[in-house]
Amino acid sequence: MTETLVRETSLPPTVVKLGGSCLDDMSAHWWDDLAEHGRSNPLVLVHGWSKPLRELNPRYTEPSAILRDRYGNQSRWTTPEVIADIKTASEGVARIVADRLTRRGITVERVLGSDGLVRAGEGERWWWQGRQLVELENLVGPITEVTPARLTNLKPGHCYLVTPLARNAAGQEVNTDADRAAAAIAGASAATALTLVTDVEHLLIDGEAVHRISADAAADFRDRGATGGMRKKLRAAGEALEGGVERVVIGSAPVSRLLAGSTGTVITR
Repeated sequence: MTETLVRETSLPPTVVKLGGSCLDDMSAHWWDDLAEHGRSNPLVLVHGWSKPLRELNPRYTEPSAILRDRYGNQSRWTTPEVIADIKTASEGVARIVADRLTRRGITVERVLGSDGLVRAGEGERWWWQGRQLVELENLVGPITEVTPARLTNLKPGHCYLVTPLARNAAGQEVNTDADRAAAAIAGASAATALTLVTDVEHLLIDGEAVHRISADAAADFRDRGATGGMRKKLRAAGEALEGGVERVVIGSAPVSRLLAGSTGTVITR
């Protein structure tokens, strides 16, 4: 009963997916705003690493670094060596985030998703190489479970920075999609909102900025017109809403403005 009472009376966390490609573009005002919000709300940041990984080694810019499965989904070809490079690139991201938040009075605690936070299921084994489907061991997997108890210090003034790796049933560390990891963490931690911070201001449909959209309409566009990173974000948004999150916001503005709905695209059930 005590645990239930604590969960009911504690503040839900603000979960933010921070795109690795836009980290360098965040202004001092953006970090000021996040820290101000974090002084009153527990923070969970889930970071991407695509751009830092490409900067770490040029081979990650080559087309062969990306695989496409039989359903048309893309994935980074992940081996144990790639996992090690992801960790190295993520350490650089963590240093930047920690520096920018600690100087603003927010403590930052880094968590690898594979250290008891995120579990993954069996990944796809058949991938296109040229015009042939071949069986490959690719260390990726869909998220099957999040253990929110791993985040033991959810309180105002404290930020968890999550590197979205996971652990599969065989005990292997695997790569997961950062947007969908953020969605799963938001749902498991009873967050009311998920903010996907990216390098675009809004979702665009037929060239028009979308300010508000229902989950059903977003899913329809995801399946008929969205491509690349936005398609993954819309899939993550749907999963977050199915997991109990009330709204998902996509945009590039300061977090408080995105949460207020004054900019970006708000997706609701």
